Amino acid sequence: MSSPAHPDTAEHEAATAEAGQTARQFVTFHVERETYAVPLAEVQEIIRLPEMVDVPLSPACLAGLANLRGSVLPVASLRRLFALPDRAYDDATRVVVVSHGTAFGFVVDRMASVVTAEPSEIDGTEILGSTVDADMLSGVIRRESGMIMIIDPARLMQRSGASRAAIARPRAEFLAEAGLLSSSRGEVEARGASDEIQLVSFGLAGQEYALPIEHVQEIVQVPEVVSAMPNAQSHLVGVITLRDRLLPLVSLRRLFGLAETDLSEQSRIVVVSWNGTAGAVGIVTDTVKEVLRVARSLVDPLPDLLSGSGGLREIEAICRIDQGRRLVSILSAERLFDTTALAMQGAAGMPAAKEETMRTTRGESMTAQADEEEQFVIFRLAEEEYGVPIDAVHEIVRVPEQLTHVPRTPRFIEGVVNLRGTVLPVVDQRRRFQLPDTERNDRQRIMVFMIDSVRTGFIVDSVSEVLKIPRSAITPAPDLAQDEDSAVERIANLAGAKRIILMLNVDRLLSRREVADLREAA
Repeated sequence: MSSPAHPDTAEHEAATAEAGQTARQFVTFHVERETYAVPLAEVQEIIRLPEMVDVPLSPACLAGLANLRGSVLPVASLRRLFALPDRAYDDATRVVVVSHGTAFGFVVDRMASVVTAEPSEIDGTEILGSTVDADMLSGVIRRESGMIMIIDPARLMQRSGASRAAIARPRAEFLAEAGLLSSSRGEVEARGASDEIQLVSFGLAGQEYALPIEHVQEIVQVPEVVSAMPNAQSHLVGVITLRDRLLPLVSLRRLFGLAETDLSEQSRIVVVSWNGTAGAVGIVTDTVKEVLRVARSLVDPLPDLLSGSGGLREIEAICRIDQGRRLVSILSAERLFDTTALAMQGAAGMPAAKEETMRTTRGESMTAQADEEEQFVIFRLAEEEYGVPIDAVHEIVRVPEQLTHVPRTPRFIEGVVNLRGTVLPVVDQRRRFQLPDTERNDRQRIMVFMIDSVRTGFIVDSVSEVLKIPRSAITPAPDLAQDEDSAVERIANLAGAKRIILMLNVDRLLSRREVADLREAA
């Protein structure tokens, strides 16, 4: 709903101008039993309560973040700012959006009206006495029915924290200031790069397969509509549009001669590329399981007896995990592309020769597109979605049945586990973000990060996908949504999908003292 207009605005202003006085218009509303006002000129609009995203460890006055026509809108609670108890939102609840340099909303119990006040009717806050906290008020309108307290939007934003200067230091500067530019993550990865490989694993008909992570562009959900291609190969499901390009979808079940099954909420599309080609193929899997980092010594080539079979030509190696109790078949992206080459040509709707002549131009376009996107691993906690840069994720593993608890450690440290001979401290991210506890379940995962040279696991509710997000959709977190040590540094606003994803800075997930506690626990 747009901001209301007074029916006699022009006539009234003309009359008061002739009298040498300046009348002012205010939007009034109720919070608890009191009536408040804000200058009409500073009200951008008044809206119904939108869907909001909760931000963990944010100032208590923040009600959440909302999507306002493609922009992220921080919304504060006037009740909390006025130290009043929370109350359930109802049909009368509204958000008043004010613009004071940046858009900012606050929740009110219900709207009243637009009033015009003469200068003689407006007094300073001193008449309220010392019993009222007038820090966010600029004055009082005296009426026969009672006083209307005028809120100063600038002071309100300052009190709520929305006017703080943004903390937007470059990553290198932050690390240097924190003393983390020694032989931390980069050198550790460089030392271990030749001894380990990183895989994205997924399930298919009860078996586990994987692809090298460098060939996985992203992982997305299966859309509701897939366009079928006439006269296509049997394993081609169809094509979809993914970020303004056609993506052919291949069913691994059909490709491997397995029985087909209906797609479910766990089904995912793994977008695969090979050798820097401009093309890409989406392979439909039953579910995406984990990001694995395994020693090369645990990877064996496919035995000759099996590799000679035409039905297994797409599998190039077997990975042995958990002392051989868990076998993961590693697919060859090159052979997979050979198998799907005709499908790609059919999906693109052009002959192979024309496809070849366009590779250079399309390759340059893809490079430019890659420069404008960032890749994130998306996970859930409670009802919200979070993202971390994919290069910050060392691996993703299942939560073991038993963790070893360490005495005299903070409550959010769940314990330690043995991860391939290394003691890994594990943090319950729900507790770290002061969210309600939940029972352990099969969907939970441990995401492993390197923080201040300490390899640390964080338990999350689920890991949903790997997602490429245009940089144009990512903005710094509103100042109101973060304290100085807040891990929520940026916001991805995917307006078309009606998703707001909270982007975390992994280096801020723990403080120095907490890292020291983890180091001691390990």
